[in-house]
Amino acid sequence: MKVDLVRIGNSKGIRIPKPIIEQCGLGDTVELEVKDNAIVISPAGERRGGWGDAFAASAERGDDELLWDEQDSEWDKQEWRW
Repeated sequence: MKVDLVRIGNSKGIRIPKPIIEQCGLGDTVELEVKDNAIVISPAGERRGGWGDAFAASAERGDDELLWDEQDSEWDKQEWRW
């Protein structure tokens, strides 16, 4: 499908037909990248998407232990006021 570039301020853009937006599952925000001289537009991933699964897998492997086990530093004991 050919579409015309339209002026948007100092930039240019395209209008994406609604059926294509729906078919690709695009929302209000998209990922935009260039691959092999082509513009690739894809649905934006969730921020921090997959972090919950990554943390759960880390816990299963035992990789979630504290690296610093000193809970009360001298500063905490002398300077901090609760």
